[in-house]
Amino acid sequence: MALQRPRSPELEHDVGRTPNLGYEPPGTYGLVRFLEHGFPNPLVRWHYHEEYELHLIVSTRGKVFVGDYIGHFEPGHLVLTGPRLPHNWISTDVPEGGVPLRDMVLQFGDAPLRHAAAQIPELAEALPLLERARHGVEFFGLSAKAREHIERVREAHGLQRLAEFAALLDQLVRCSDYRLLSTVQLQSFDDDAGLARISGIVDFLTEHYAENFSMAALCARLDMTESSFSRYFRRATGNSYTDFVNRLRINKACQLLMETDRYITNVCYDVGFNNVANFNRRFLQIKGMTPKEFRRQAEARFGPGG
Repeated sequence: MALQRPRSPELEHDVGRTPNLGYEPPGTYGLVRFLEHGFPNPLVRWHYHEEYELHLIVSTRGKVFVGDYIGHFEPGHLVLTGPRLPHNWISTDVPEGGVPLRDMVLQFGDAPLRHAAAQIPELAEALPLLERARHGVEFFGLSAKAREHIERVREAHGLQRLAEFAALLDQLVRCSDYRLLSTVQLQSFDDDAGLARISGIVDFLTEHYAENFSMAALCARLDMTESSFSRYFRRATGNSYTDFVNRLRINKACQLLMETDRYITNVCYDVGFNNVANFNRRFLQIKGMTPKEFRRQAEARFGPGG
């Protein structure tokens, strides 16, 4: 089990501003920039940027990371992230050869909106949403409308694009069915090499979370002391190493509880826990309910899995 070499240490403003990666070229847009890409893609990594980003997943399922939040995503997943809030989406059900389109994204800057809101009272309605975005906001029941708006933004230019974006922004502002993701306004200030390194670690843990290996073994692979790794990892992800792995495991357990009829004891071992009592304790700590209660609520809402 080898730790993958981190991706090339380039920030998104270096690797992501070329049209062949899905970005609109400079000079062809104003306030709002459109991006779409498939998976795998060099843009898929733990990263941050100065812009807000409205992110719509249109295919595949997997793990989402926003600040210190770890969760599950599927088609229709709609999230707004704020400036310098680290994030990543890692697909785990990708067919051989990948998928041509996974993400539809709008990016826009902070300063232009705030300056405009000081002069245009109607725009001030968006300011509370911008503050919430510093934690990351997941919206529910809005995916279909959001995709229609995003597609219209993609096709429009100039004032028409701004009008389409304003209509979408109004939908986000008025949406009351949402949740904040990151418990802290985590902001990453790592350099390029640091971002590449933490991206490699997150990818590795996402793939191997169910295996039994210690932090000491991981540190040995990284040639880092445990104390240095602990400080570095918490600063980058908002979690201790143990909490991060537990969140990955509980997230997968939730998926199995919803989508299969496997016994809870089997689910416990499937996701990497070797003690049922510890599994139940961690599940309650992270989800606020027992695995049995979670399955019962999931069945009431979505029907039996399997």
